[in-house]
Amino acid sequence: MIFISHNKSDKPIVEPIAVRLSQIFGQDKVFYDSWSMQPGDGLIDKMNEGLHNCKFFFFFISTNSLNSSMVKLEWQNAFMKASKESIRFIPIRIDNSLLPDILLQKIYLDLFNDGPETTLRQMIDIINGQNTFRPQAKINSNLVAIQYKHGSDIFIECHAQYFLEPIPDFLFLTSNNENEIAFTVPDASMFIENFHRGFKITDGSVWNACYIKFDDNILPKFHQVVKFTQKTAVPISVKYVLHKTSRTEWTSIPMTIR
Repeated sequence: MIFISHNKSDKPIVEPIAVRLSQIFGQDKVFYDSWSMQPGDGLIDKMNEGLHNCKFFFFFISTNSLNSSMVKLEWQNAFMKASKESIRFIPIRIDNSLLPDILLQKIYLDLFNDGPETTLRQMIDIINGQNTFRPQAKINSNLVAIQYKHGSDIFIECHAQYFLEPIPDFLFLTSNNENEIAFTVPDASMFIENFHRGFKITDGSVWNACYIKFDDNILPKFHQVVKFTQKTAVPISVKYVLHKTSRTEWTSIPMTIR
């Protein structure tokens, strides 16, 4: 049994991982409250049942889970069980919280810095007892963009929802020509910006692209902002935001317009 210990506030991060594990190993082999506990079940009885059958206990550490009495009861019972029986207790850090002192001697997985893809692969390797598993899980986008107007100017905020994004390279695709638009990072003294013509995306459409390399990583609660200024009578139009994911690849990130 694979036990997923987490706080309900962290489900946007944890649930895609739990679902992927259930697809690989079977839902009946993954103890996850959304499907392992049903209305009318006793919480303590169900937790004890899951811990009794547990072989791998994954504790998702966050400010939310560390402040949860129920999660504390789960992981402390599992930790004691791991000291006496042959179960694996694996902490997974999902924000910048410090591990409890008693867990500092444990090697932990670091989703906050490594991202969900790497962490999921490591979890699968631990369960399989090998390092040859390669399929990737599809995780909801960590990066999102928020676009809003202030007068004739447009601002786009780039947010990391859950964990650090170490590559601060972005393309903002626009129908404007270079003489119609100016763009800058108002909160940074150092950044790199260029304008590229004729950038073709996967659907075959062609756009102009405003390239920005921010001066720092994107972290939760520390977003980056780009300001677009209208230089002519032509209104500004930014349709897509792309993030660099390899030397040659760019991935579209969700954008909300307010």
